[in-house]
Amino acid sequence: MAEFEVRAARAGDARAMAEIFAAVAQERDGIATEPPVDIQERAAMFARSADMSVVAVAGGRIVGMLHVEPSRFGFGELAMLVDRDWRGRGVGSALVQAGIDWSRGHGLHKLCLEVFAHNTAAIALYRKSGFAEEGRRVRHYRRASGELWDSIVMGLAR
Repeated sequence: MAEFEVRAARAGDARAMAEIFAAVAQERDGIATEPPVDIQERAAMFARSADMSVVAVAGGRIVGMLHVEPSRFGFGELAMLVDRDWRGRGVGSALVQAGIDWSRGHGLHKLCLEVFAHNTAAIALYRKSGFAEEGRRVRHYRRASGELWDSIVMGLAR
């Protein structure tokens, strides 16, 4: 198993977080954002919300990140991405568990997320972590190509 650590994100991680975000967006199939990504703007956003994020670090480089956006209603919206070269190596599982732990430590009663319906690896990871499918958004996301993609809404209650 590859060596990496999961830790709380820091404001100083924001630029590297924005760069991995842009790289995953460039793939055009795993996250809703598509290129171009404004690295400066995204880094500023990540710096402001670093206390709600965790990162996976290998060899001094961020290889994955997870953010939980708490709502005033007691649930959190989870968003995650992992560098292509680090997928299937335990990074996603470790990040999801850190997100679950973070949300419980902050008194959230539920985590929810949205995942593209074709992203079978991510869906399997979330199911393995205890998330259940709660619904489907049909033809919900318009892509730059003009295609309309379905997403699956999943949740994990305490």
